[in-house]
Amino acid sequence: MEIEEREIHLRDYLRIIDKRRYTVYTFFIVVFTVVLVTTFSATPVYKASTKVLIEKREAAPLMTNYGYMPYDPDFYETQYQIIRSVPVARRVVQMLDLERTYSSSLRGGDNGFSLMGTISEWFRDLSSLILGKKAETSSGRQAGNSDARVDMLAKMISGGITVDPVKNSKIVTISYMSSNPELARSVANTVAQAYIDELLDLNMSSTQHMLQWMTKKAEEEKKKLDDSEKALQQYIKSQDLVTVRNKTASVPDQISQLNSQLVTAETKRDEMETLYNQVKEVSGRPGMAETVSAVADDPTLQALRRQILEAEQKIMDLSQKYGKKHPLMIRAREDLNVLKAKKEQEIKRVIDSIKNEYALAKSNENNLRRMLAEAKGHAINLNEKFIEYDMINRDVETNRQLYEALIKRIKEQNITEQIQTTNVMIVQKADTPGAPVKPRKTVNLLLGLIVGLFGGIGMAFFVEYLDQTVKSPEDIETKFDVPVFGLIPLFSSQDRPIESAVMDNPISTVAENYKAIRTSLLLSSAEKPPKHVLLTSAGPEEGKTVTSINLATAIAQSEHRVLLVDADLRKPRIHKVFNIDNSKGLSTYLAGMSGLDIISEGPLLNLDIIPSGPVPPNPSELLGSGKLAEMLGLLSAKYDIIIWDSPPLLTVVDSLILGKALDGSIVIARAGKTTYEALGRSLKSLADLNVNVLGVVINAFDLGKDKYYYSRYHNYYYSADGEDRKSFM
Repeated sequence: MEIEEREIHLRDYLRIIDKRRYTVYTFFIVVFTVVLVTTFSATPVYKASTKVLIEKREAAPLMTNYGYMPYDPDFYETQYQIIRSVPVARRVVQMLDLERTYSSSLRGGDNGFSLMGTISEWFRDLSSLILGKKAETSSGRQAGNSDARVDMLAKMISGGITVDPVKNSKIVTISYMSSNPELARSVANTVAQAYIDELLDLNMSSTQHMLQWMTKKAEEEKKKLDDSEKALQQYIKSQDLVTVRNKTASVPDQISQLNSQLVTAETKRDEMETLYNQVKEVSGRPGMAETVSAVADDPTLQALRRQILEAEQKIMDLSQKYGKKHPLMIRAREDLNVLKAKKEQEIKRVIDSIKNEYALAKSNENNLRRMLAEAKGHAINLNEKFIEYDMINRDVETNRQLYEALIKRIKEQNITEQIQTTNVMIVQKADTPGAPVKPRKTVNLLLGLIVGLFGGIGMAFFVEYLDQTVKSPEDIETKFDVPVFGLIPLFSSQDRPIESAVMDNPISTVAENYKAIRTSLLLSSAEKPPKHVLLTSAGPEEGKTVTSINLATAIAQSEHRVLLVDADLRKPRIHKVFNIDNSKGLSTYLAGMSGLDIISEGPLLNLDIIPSGPVPPNPSELLGSGKLAEMLGLLSAKYDIIIWDSPPLLTVVDSLILGKALDGSIVIARAGKTTYEALGRSLKSLADLNVNVLGVVINAFDLGKDKYYYSRYHNYYYSADGEDRKSFM
């Protein structure tokens, strides 16, 4: 069966607090008592405070750019740590001679009895005694114990110093607390002076150490500078850089000029190479050579071509007048042949001239290329020399700068070594405190009240959270959706057994509760009440047998014929309660060894009882036999209601077998013992077998712990409405 959560209201919280009020009371009393005893037994502690101005100053004033100094949290936190340090506290111990006067100062500051003070004084005396005995053994140990005591006192002083910066200022409050107000004032004032002395020592020590280190470093850098200068001078001499330096400026111009000339020569060579290739092809053919522009454009050839044309024209003119063998014709032809021979010679000369110019251009280009390569090699050689020179020169400059910086820093440090980097002034000395700051009795008592009250409430809720047992009808109805027939209050009478509570005192509260359960049972069905009712529980000792007996008695008192059957065939008790012979009963009937003669008369007129009979070896097999159905039919005709008491659900299956055969079941849950988990498992096991669960009865409910239910049921049973209900039952 699924457990559902319900909404929690304020009254539920109040009910829990009221229910667990003794837990609240106990926690409150314990806490308040501890606070009360601690507060009034604590030694009064006095607090004295000194105000100190702390300003940061640059370490090297000659290099300072004066102006606004920003807030430096790291600097101030460092100063706070120095103030609280053990060396400062050791100075305080020495300045105040606390090694000798500390114990007497504490005893002088005691004002009345103090438990904590007495204990601490006992430990101090014990430690002093131990230290004193050790000091007596040897003089060497005495000095060691003295140093150990100083260190111990220094740590105690250091642990008691508090430093609080004043907001929006450079003022710091140095405080110390002690049971002796005079000691508190002395320590607070002395801490400020010890802090100033410690800063001076730290500054002087740091300055001397820095000067020693810089002097040694300057000597090393001076030697490095001398060595590097000698190496530079030796390199200049070996590489003749003095004369070479003058050549360095002209080398780039020379290379640039050669590059320009080489480009021109390459262009000239390309042109002549093209022309050379053209005339090379027509070298043996004079007629074709004239097609080359370089040849054709030659002035001599052009003049010869004109002369040849004129000679040819002259021959044509003479041929019209004279014959071929005419002397003029012969002379004219000879002149023409001479001109043609001269032209061929001129063509050959031009071709040879082109070849010569090409060869000259090619040679010129090669010469320029060689000269450029030589100039570049020379330049590279010079660059390598000057790169090496620059490297050596850089070492010289670096060493010179380091050496000069160290010399400058040493001179500055000598000038500023007496100037502190931190400026400290005591603004206000501590006065002897007139009232203690601890213990704050009013605050402590108020805190004790608050912590005790709310802690007790929290403890109550925590205990309630850990308690997973059945607490209230509302929880069961909400979580499991099962009606609660009633509450059986915790029976506290020692002179009467609980089993006869209804019979012995029919008007008691317990009896009235059982009558309320009787009414709920009779009204649980719309048409008629169930005839066979099983009473069971999740575990043992939860009150199912007591509830069975008292419920049967209450029903019998309402003039219904009731039969009480002890179906617990494993640990039967009903025959012991009514002092009935148990030699035969339900077990013998189911085994076929007896009939309905097993029914015994009860203490009331309308109440009969069937005991369990001898305990069988196989109870579940007997309950599952066909004899049970036969018995149910016979009993139904004779009785109005039959109450069956059975074993626990979670230990054996007997109750499940009976529940499936009977008309309905009532589950008994003991308040403060039965857990919701066990109850849920029990109800789920019944629901899985389709057993009709009529309701739940909460047994042994302590009404005294829950005023809500106490007032509710008290008003119910003793109001007019309650009287009407009783008459109805």
